[in-house]
Amino acid sequence: MKHISIGGLDVSRIGLGAMSMAGYYNIGAGSDAESIRTIHRAFELGVTHLDTAEIYGPYINEELVGRAIRGCRDQVVLATKFGLVSHASGGPGVLDSSPANIRVAIEGSLKRLGTDHIDLYYQHRVDPNTPIEDTVGALAELVAEGKVRYLGLSEAGPATIRRAHATHPIAALQTEYSLWTRDPELELLPLLRELGIGFVPYSPLGHGFLTGEIRSPEQLSDDDWRKTNPRFTGENFQRNLRIVDEVKAVAAEVGATPAQIALAWLLAQGDDIAPIPGTKRVARVEENTAADRIALSAGQIERLNKLTPAVGERHDEGNMAIIGR
Repeated sequence: MKHISIGGLDVSRIGLGAMSMAGYYNIGAGSDAESIRTIHRAFELGVTHLDTAEIYGPYINEELVGRAIRGCRDQVVLATKFGLVSHASGGPGVLDSSPANIRVAIEGSLKRLGTDHIDLYYQHRVDPNTPIEDTVGALAELVAEGKVRYLGLSEAGPATIRRAHATHPIAALQTEYSLWTRDPELELLPLLRELGIGFVPYSPLGHGFLTGEIRSPEQLSDDDWRKTNPRFTGENFQRNLRIVDEVKAVAAEVGATPAQIALAWLLAQGDDIAPIPGTKRVARVEENTAADRIALSAGQIERLNKLTPAVGERHDEGNMAIIGR
């Protein structure tokens, strides 16, 4: 597995997102044991970058990751996130990036993960009630204390990124980016490259859509959150299948899977991009990491670049309201 630098932090070019291991996608029977096997298999394949968050579960995902990395902590670039759980009032789902809340959050994450430091600590969503300078100032104290090595932001807007980076260097921005979410190319990518901030795309397979295996919304369980995602509903779903069909055509030419093509395209966008496809299946992590060995031709990249953008917002109205602040 090749490695790259994101804001000075060395990571495997393809990482592993652990969110689905906390049940955010109902994609059939699974277990903590299978999830841990998946994490261990990822390490065997050269993955060093593992991403979780306190809100996943909440809390249980960090606990699972903590069990998985026991005995091999030094091999892992461990990323987690705070800010979507208010520990003083409101609980899970309430934005809180106040310095006091950060202090409680970091201690909980360290305990659940079984470690004395977090390699990459993200603000999960921008808190409009706390100036970003106050949030990053509190995080800078954690860096000075050795509890955090590098700082990150998730789904922050350009102005916030600039202000945060001026307070303390930001190593990485995590935002959705894939063949069906091209929004970051307009403003975010140029800004990140100007400031020397790495880019960590989440959902690089379009919440599973780009694997080509979901051909109808009826394939999703009723309690799968994608049932309410605008891109997975009604006419939008059918129109978005055209993106998948072109990805499948390129995959047939290369002798790869659609998921591998989607990841290979993303890797071709720059050596400062480190996607974190999520899975809780050993077979999937083997498939995803193999994308590191796929080289698309200039013509194939151009064909994929010209794909019609996905139809529909990438999240529901409530989630879209807290993105890009």
